[in-house]
Amino acid sequence: MSLTTTMTGDAQIVKVNAERIDAAMAIQFKEDMRAETESGPDRVILDLSEVQFIDSSGLGAIVAAMKQLGSGRKLDLAGLTPMVEKVFRLTRMDTIFNLYSSLSEATAPASANS
Repeated sequence: MSLTTTMTGDAQIVKVNAERIDAAMAIQFKEDMRAETESGPDRVILDLSEVQFIDSSGLGAIVAAMKQLGSGRKLDLAGLTPMVEKVFRLTRMDTIFNLYSSLSEATAPASANS
């Protein structure tokens, strides 16, 4: 599992450089996310544009990553492929996370996202 972090304005962007987040990768993903987001801005954007498949373990790992941020910090998801977005909508996780179709939409000025 490879994650790449960049900073933009008031947000930290964490890009997942893998095609899958599944049971085989979930634990490593959680550990890597904890390390990447231990400190930083209140908003973290998880760029999932390369992820083609996610299973329940991967979904759980993303929820765990959100909880690791603690109160006052927020995890948004960007660049979901149609298959990954479908998983989030079917499990109603779209009510927990803000989903953005692209990274540029997620990083648009706050007034456009409110």
